[in-house]
Amino acid sequence: MPKADQASFWEHLDVLRAVVIRVLAVAVVAACVAFVCKQWLFAVVLAPTQPDFVLYGWLNRALAAMGANAIEPVAVRIVQTALTEQFAVHMKTAFTVGLLVAAPYAVFDLFGFVSPALRSGERRVAVRVAVGGTLMFGVGVALSYFLLFPLTFRFLGSYNVADVVEPMITLSSYVDALGALCLSLGMVCELPVVAWALARAGLLTHKAMATHRRHALVAILVVAAVITPTSDALTLLLVSLPLALLYEASILLVRLARRG
Repeated sequence: MPKADQASFWEHLDVLRAVVIRVLAVAVVAACVAFVCKQWLFAVVLAPTQPDFVLYGWLNRALAAMGANAIEPVAVRIVQTALTEQFAVHMKTAFTVGLLVAAPYAVFDLFGFVSPALRSGERRVAVRVAVGGTLMFGVGVALSYFLLFPLTFRFLGSYNVADVVEPMITLSSYVDALGALCLSLGMVCELPVVAWALARAGLLTHKAMATHRRHALVAILVVAAVITPTSDALTLLLVSLPLALLYEASILLVRLARRG
């Protein structure tokens, strides 16, 4: 790559085009691999519907230790209602996997593109934001997949207004709900990274965050209610508690960033 002070606009454009092509190539390859590995892909996607899912195992062991009965499996059928639904969902899920795999690569490839124009201190901040943002997004996705979505699925799947109504969920509805929850919580978990970056830029202080803690807790409850389609207090608490901890962690990170 030409030096930042010597490269022309068109040379920069050529480098950026190469970055975009590489990112697209990674996304396409990852999507093709996910599409070919259909059984593995949907074993992961549909795992929260199975009675041996890891969360249910933990809950059953906890209930057994307390002398309570194990939770009953949810009797919900995943059905296809359109001729092309399974194929369309297969394509969309594989494409989503491709984007998820390519996203971290895109962040660091783009960082390599802009880093020659950054000063040493700016480069360190950009690296920390990129790494921290990627990790926290992964934490949010894992929290949603292993905790939030299984509880949501159990609640909505077992909710019944009358015995004559047989619970059935379309495959596309199931996959869309899983993707929406994972994306929402992944983005919410970026809070500490965003707060740290704003603090480094001098736009946020830990005192301001601590002063508005009560307002933040109300906002957390609202966000938790929005991203959780269930109305039970237990699920709302299980979502709100990690978000409140994220806010407290953000205050600590902002304090450290201001000191640094």
